[in-house]
Amino acid sequence: MSKRKRTKRKARMTHLPPGSAPGTLISAPDAVQSNIDVIAYGPEGFVEEDLTNASEIRQYIGKWPVVWVNIEGLGSADVVKEVGEIFSIHHLALEDILNVHERAKIESYNDDLFLVLHMMAVGDHLENEQLSVFSGKHFVVTFQEGPIDTLEPARERIRRGVGRMRQLGSDYLLYSIIDSVLDNYFPILEAYGETLDRLEDDVINRPSPDVVGNVHMVKRDLLTLRRAVWPLREAINSLMRDTELTFSAETRIHLRDCYDHAVRIIDFIETYRELAADLMDIYLSSLSNRMSEVMKVLTIITTLFVPPTLIAGIYGMNFNTEISRYNMPELNWYYGYPFALFLMFALTLGVILLLWYKGWLGVLSKRYSDK
Repeated sequence: MSKRKRTKRKARMTHLPPGSAPGTLISAPDAVQSNIDVIAYGPEGFVEEDLTNASEIRQYIGKWPVVWVNIEGLGSADVVKEVGEIFSIHHLALEDILNVHERAKIESYNDDLFLVLHMMAVGDHLENEQLSVFSGKHFVVTFQEGPIDTLEPARERIRRGVGRMRQLGSDYLLYSIIDSVLDNYFPILEAYGETLDRLEDDVINRPSPDVVGNVHMVKRDLLTLRRAVWPLREAINSLMRDTELTFSAETRIHLRDCYDHAVRIIDFIETYRELAADLMDIYLSSLSNRMSEVMKVLTIITTLFVPPTLIAGIYGMNFNTEISRYNMPELNWYYGYPFALFLMFALTLGVILLLWYKGWLGVLSKRYSDK
C-alpha cells in the first residue's frame, strides 16, 4: 500500500428536495453517465454485448435462461427508469439506486429481490461506490455507481464456462456477485494490515503529528468498511434463512460460504480497529516518555546550577563590611573570589556524585547512547 496522502473526499450523497414524491428519480450532478452492457447465457453458450440504448435489452429476454444487464454510471435517470420499466423494478427501489448513500440491505418485491452492496478500492484513500442489484427468476440487473468494478471474476466465469455457472440460474449469479464483492475486501484489508505494521514502527521510532494523522485516516477507513460489511452480513443471513425466496439448495450452501466470508472480514476489521486505537495509545505514551526524559534532563541541569546560583546570590548582596564584621568578610579577603569559585565547583561536583550514586545519570546516559 503506497504512502497515504490526506486528501479531502468529495461527498457523494444525493438527497431529494424536501417534499418530493416517493419514487422521484434525480441523478447527482457529478454522476457518471450510464453505459449498458449485457451478458446472456445458458448451458449452450453465452453472448456479451455493449448496448447503445435500454430498449435493446428486450431482444435477450426470454431467449436465454439468464440475462445479466449491467448499468455502469447513474448519471442518466431516464436510462435507469427505462431499465426499471423493462424489468418491472419497483419505483422505490429505483429511488434507492440513484440515492447512493444507502446502507447494505436486502428487500423483497413479490418474487424479485433488491440488494444493495458497496464496492471498495484503495489508493490515496478508500473509494466507496454503491452497487445495486435487482434479481428475478431469469435475470439479474446491476447498477454500478462508477468505475470501481469488482464483478469481473463473475463475468470471466461465464465467459470461460468454469464450474456450473452456466448450468445454474439467476440465483447462483446473484451469489457470484455477492461473493465477488466480498472477495475484494480481503486484499484491501491486507493492504491496511501492512499499513498498520508500518505505522507501528513509525509511532515507536519516529512519532510525529503526520503519523497520528495517518493512523486517524486508517481508523476512519476501517469504520467505512465496517459500515459496509456489517449490514451486508445480516442481509446474507436473511437470504439463507428465508424459505420463501427462490434459491436452490446448492446456492444456499454457497451463501453460507459468503456469510462466513463476511464474518471473517468483520473480525479482521475489528482487529485492525483495535490495533489502530492501540497505536494512538502508544503514540501518547511515547510522547509522555519523551517529555519525561526532557524534564529529567532539564531537572538535572537545573539541579547542577542551583549551588553556584545560590553562592553567587549570597555574595551578590554586597553588605558593608565596615559596619559589621559579620557582613561578608570574604568581600575584603585576598582569596575571596577563588574561594567562591572553588565552593561553587565543589558543591556542583558533590551534586553530580550524588546523582551518580542514585543511578540517575547512568540511566540517562544509557538511554541516549542507545538512541
